[in-house]
Amino acid sequence: MPTIDLTGKIALITGSSRGLGRHYALHLARAGADVIIHDVNESAAAEFGEAPSGPAVAEEIRALGRRSSYFSADLTDPMQAEKLLRQALEVFDHIDILVNNAGGDIGAHTPRPDPNDALDIDPDDIRSVIDRNLLTTMYTCKYGGMHMRERRAGKIINVGSIAGHIPVQTGIIYAAAKTAISHYTRCLGEQLRPYGVNVNCIAPPPTYTGRFLATRTVDSQQGLSRLQQVAQPEDMAQIVLFLAGPQSDAITGETIVCWIGQ
Repeated sequence: MPTIDLTGKIALITGSSRGLGRHYALHLARAGADVIIHDVNESAAAEFGEAPSGPAVAEEIRALGRRSSYFSADLTDPMQAEKLLRQALEVFDHIDILVNNAGGDIGAHTPRPDPNDALDIDPDDIRSVIDRNLLTTMYTCKYGGMHMRERRAGKIINVGSIAGHIPVQTGIIYAAAKTAISHYTRCLGEQLRPYGVNVNCIAPPPTYTGRFLATRTVDSQQGLSRLQQVAQPEDMAQIVLFLAGPQSDAITGETIVCWIGQ
């Protein structure tokens, strides 16, 4: 099979000092890309013991022989999202790949909303989940997309969730936000189609990360097939790598729904 070669490409991955974002960053770097690391603050990576800090992850990328820098920004604030893109362009000149990974089913004051349904959820938690998932994606797509439209080249990869494609009883607001990201991807793909910019989405299932293990109880996986088990970060990183590489040049506006698990 042909390998994916991203040599000379520059990728910005939001929320990439931890969780799936860090795995995406490492995979793109191993494929040859220079990678810009981002998180809400430098210490976010250490929250669940996944990395010492955001700058430490950038150092991991540099250890692979790639260029890397770390930038902090609260992407729920459009001014900070615009600043992130501006800082990245000042250092790296252009961006070929934008992965909108920042998000999560995160409450305003707790690791997850509690209650976490549609009716009893605190309104502050509704705002928190919508801001962290849908609006962060829209803001970075706006500023990253403007840059790619001007260059008439680029790949945008949004991160949704399997929760946005099945009925759920827990995390309903999160699921609704991720559904919106999928349709937003479809529409943005149409807007950027004349400029040669691909916009696609990955909808991961439950996947082993530090936050996942800290906020959920995982049933025994013994005796389950690979497609029934909780996904591994490697599974999702390979799909992001495909969407970032030339093998996906003819695909835009699509969502790859990863149906792994029970």
